[in-house]
Amino acid sequence: MYFYGFDYYYMVLVIPALLLSMYAQFKVTSTFSKYSSVLNKKGITGADISRRLLDLNGLDEILVKPIKGSLTDNYNPSNKTVNLSETVYSSTSVAALGVAAHETGHAIQHAKRYFPLSIRSAIFPVVRISSAAAIPLAVLGFIMGIKFLVDIGIILFSAIVLFQLVTLPVEFNASRRALKMLVEYGVVEQDEEKYIKKVLSAAALTYLASALTSIANLLRLILLSRNRRN
Repeated sequence: MYFYGFDYYYMVLVIPALLLSMYAQFKVTSTFSKYSSVLNKKGITGADISRRLLDLNGLDEILVKPIKGSLTDNYNPSNKTVNLSETVYSSTSVAALGVAAHETGHAIQHAKRYFPLSIRSAIFPVVRISSAAAIPLAVLGFIMGIKFLVDIGIILFSAIVLFQLVTLPVEFNASRRALKMLVEYGVVEQDEEKYIKKVLSAAALTYLASALTSIANLLRLILLSRNRRN
């Protein structure tokens, strides 16, 4: 709905989601920074804990490697590597333990064929195309008045939303696995557990905010399309 040049769907749906995303990014960065200064009592590095958790789960073939940047940590299933950022790999902070254990949780999910992760992997090729084509097709369709292009754009963007929604249980489960392993294997003390939980909760908020932003954009496209047809 446009009124005097304003897109009210964008204002009502998308802007609040974007503000939440900005807050979530600030929250994860500030929380990680805060607990990066709290060293774990056992003096274990992020690389050490990742290696230990992998070995305890029979995944000795998976490598743990350092990568550049901050909060760039990830698990790469194609070459079976847990990649830890410079602020995690050699750090002995409680924040580093949480992040390293979380990424190791993804490696364990992959090894155990965790169903939501399998779904996410299956739809990723479609999402890669959708991310590049969905919005341009929808915008072109609106400009040229071609309903078919708008519909294709909406369908492609729906794949992005589905990917974001499936990502939520994948990320939440990896964090639960991480905290459970750290506690069960006696890696962290009781007072350290609450700090790690705060780091993982802040990270989880970014995935939730990302999903809500995608949903808001999809609803906007659908509503704009419906208005153009009326």
